[in-house]
Amino acid sequence: MENKTKKNTFSSQFGFVMAAAGSAVGVGNLWRFPYLAAKDGGGLFLVVYLALVVTFGFTLLVSDIAIGRKTKKSAIYAYAEMNRKWRFLGVATFFVPVIIMTYYAVIGGWITKYFTVYLTGEANAAAEDGYFTSFISSPVSPVVFAMFFMGLTALIVYNGVEKGIEKVSKFIMPVLLIMVVGIAVFSLTLTHTDDSGITRNGLQGLQFYLTPNLEKMTVRRFLQILLDAMSQLFFSLSVSMGIMITYGTYVKPQVNLSKSVNQIEFFDTGVALLSGMMIIPAVYVFSGTEGMSAGPSLMFVSLPKIFHAMGKVGILVGVLFFLTAAFATLTSCISVLESIVANCMELFHASRRKVTLVLTVIYMAASAVITLGYSVFYLEVKLPNGTVGQLLDIMDYISNSVMMPFISLFSCILIGWIVGPKWISDEMESSGHTFKRKKLYNVMIKYIAPVLMLILALQSIGILDALLG
Repeated sequence: MENKTKKNTFSSQFGFVMAAAGSAVGVGNLWRFPYLAAKDGGGLFLVVYLALVVTFGFTLLVSDIAIGRKTKKSAIYAYAEMNRKWRFLGVATFFVPVIIMTYYAVIGGWITKYFTVYLTGEANAAAEDGYFTSFISSPVSPVVFAMFFMGLTALIVYNGVEKGIEKVSKFIMPVLLIMVVGIAVFSLTLTHTDDSGITRNGLQGLQFYLTPNLEKMTVRRFLQILLDAMSQLFFSLSVSMGIMITYGTYVKPQVNLSKSVNQIEFFDTGVALLSGMMIIPAVYVFSGTEGMSAGPSLMFVSLPKIFHAMGKVGILVGVLFFLTAAFATLTSCISVLESIVANCMELFHASRRKVTLVLTVIYMAASAVITLGYSVFYLEVKLPNGTVGQLLDIMDYISNSVMMPFISLFSCILIGWIVGPKWISDEMESSGHTFKRKKLYNVMIKYIAPVLMLILALQSIGILDALLG
């Protein structure tokens, strides 16, 4: 039984950082970060975001990774080892990726579809009105692409930590970074004159992106920007969903966790900032600020129109962009499935391959159901945050807007006030390296992070908006 449940490890610090950064860098960096930056005052949002990266994000990331390496257990058993009465928190954390996995391969399938569209010369069709809606409401095509993406994810996880996850991440992440930088630089060279005779260029779009907009600034607006930046960072770093706890269990004792956390922060934040530089100038050049829509419509509606307006070069840019997006989604999808696999291996004392195969069948079925939520199983449900959603939106709301903020809140209480911050800082220094931001961590985990998490939790479920009236 010991051989069945024995865990692999990352072969090096670089391998761990690339895998963890791969988990952190996902579709949220590509479609949510640019939209929020454009909506929330450009440079002002960036300043707030960067301030939160080195304080709030750092605190949650350190906590998850240190818990994993110290306990050598996945979420359910890790929290129980910290304090038996808090096992419920581990169970809740385990169910976050369980829910997320039902729809992540669906999004990966959408991106794969668009990549093949641009690769096979059908880019003009993708720019037409209604193309995206027509595709996702089809009862066959989106299911096929979701199955493919789920199968690819499962194959990598099936091959284990070092030969699967680490090997793929060490290849994909540097390539992803190169492509993001390349497209970002290209976006800055764009120029376009619209039908009204107004000419805009990429550098003006960059200025719009980087310049803080303080117009009509109020306390309430600043609070909303703070909450947007905090929620984006919160989801971007893959914290409070057991993923970084699981990856922490694979980190060797001699690895410098402080340095690793710094590198993960730098990589994830760098890709987010470059994503804004890649998308905002291009959208600004061809559509002004009107094309900067939220969520999937940015990636699957606005950008194909932008690529079409670029002419022939837009086809190449589209291929590279959707390949980049596919890489980002794949590494995140791998980490979500790996977290579930690791927990199930411990729960059922089963081998990685057996668990992965069973979960693959389950999640292929779940992905098919979620995909068909736009056709066969179509429904509309009004969510507490005021939006109306289909099956995918409901699962996303439950995991991201309800469970994750409350898990982080209770994690801060557990670490800050029950077991004590020293429990974490001792692990950070167990390799013989100095935990340089120890004092900052102690203050954040005990006093500031719990308050921020409570505010975010109340905002996520609509209570804060009701209180502010």
